Amino acid sequence: MRSVWVTRRRIGSKSKISDDEIPPMQEVMSDRSSASVRRLQTAILRSVSRSFYLSIRFLPAPLRDPVALAYLLARTTDTVADTPRISGTLRAETLQTLSKAIQGKASRSVVVDLVASFAPLQQHTAERTLVESLPDCLEWLDHLDISDRVDVRALLEKITQGQMLDLKCFGDTAEIAALPTAADLDKYTFLVAGCVGEFWTRLGLRHIRKFARLPEDEMLALGKGYGMGLQLVNILRDAGSDLEAGRCYFPEDELTSARLTPSQILSEPERFQPIYRNWVDKAERDLECGIQYSRAIRNRRVAAATVLPGLIGARTLALLREAGATALHRKIKVSRREVREIIARLALTFAAGSKFAAVFDRCRTVSLPFTKNNYAAFP
Repeated sequence: MRSVWVTRRRIGSKSKISDDEIPPMQEVMSDRSSASVRRLQTAILRSVSRSFYLSIRFLPAPLRDPVALAYLLARTTDTVADTPRISGTLRAETLQTLSKAIQGKASRSVVVDLVASFAPLQQHTAERTLVESLPDCLEWLDHLDISDRVDVRALLEKITQGQMLDLKCFGDTAEIAALPTAADLDKYTFLVAGCVGEFWTRLGLRHIRKFARLPEDEMLALGKGYGMGLQLVNILRDAGSDLEAGRCYFPEDELTSARLTPSQILSEPERFQPIYRNWVDKAERDLECGIQYSRAIRNRRVAAATVLPGLIGARTLALLREAGATALHRKIKVSRREVREIIARLALTFAAGSKFAAVFDRCRTVSLPFTKNNYAAFP
């Protein structure tokens, strides 16, 4: 299951770090290492997530490194967790090894062996290249500012916990399995995405002066809800393919109340619609947290990068609503043209937070694809 997502120096005073706290790797990068980082920041990031690559370009330079690297590491762990043709048990063991490598607790030879074993198993070129780039990602991690490195590692520890939960529930089951309750779904969406909102908040508070108009605790709560909402959008969008793969993220107790089993959802999608619509509504409410969160950010470039995934998510929910029961049997995706138009609208409004709610409302209520004519109707 795909997880969501969206520094070399601090702005202002630097952290007080003693010489013995700086690891040997945290020195000036070699030309080769710098070239590898540039490749990770551009070609590889763009190949694995077009929308995230677009979002990160809005960010001020001090935020780009930890955010981009955290995303690439999360996609790498996700790729390992989703590798087909091997058992869930082996994937879980490998994920644990990868987690240790990210935490700095595995040798380079272990990483090389992991790459050699898993890269050839990837069916998509972009994901194979990503796995092959793991040593470069870990070297980049060693060069981050120590505070950023600690936060990236803490984030990846939570994300891999969520991925392990996924494998535990769905790894090797012969039948379609479901998460037991809504609380389990909330736990999962927090571990793989809600924690990303908290990570983003901590980076912003550390690197950007007067980052937000709201107190830290409110920003952390809104960021958490926003991340969970983005992951719910992914779950709703991919529900059909996940069910075909034996995974049902919708709570089993809700299905039981509707006298449905996970295996009946694809064959009886109309009966499943009330449950599905409730979760679409929940995702939309969580995305509204993202609008509040983005409006509170003072830096317009950061605000624009923050709100963009939510706008694309709102548009996705509108398309899912329009598709109705057929969404389980179709690939629903916001077109590149629509993404470009949303970005253009943000640029035209100069990423003013006061305009975010209006653009969000437009994205979630327009039932037809954007055109030049109705695009002009954006507030």
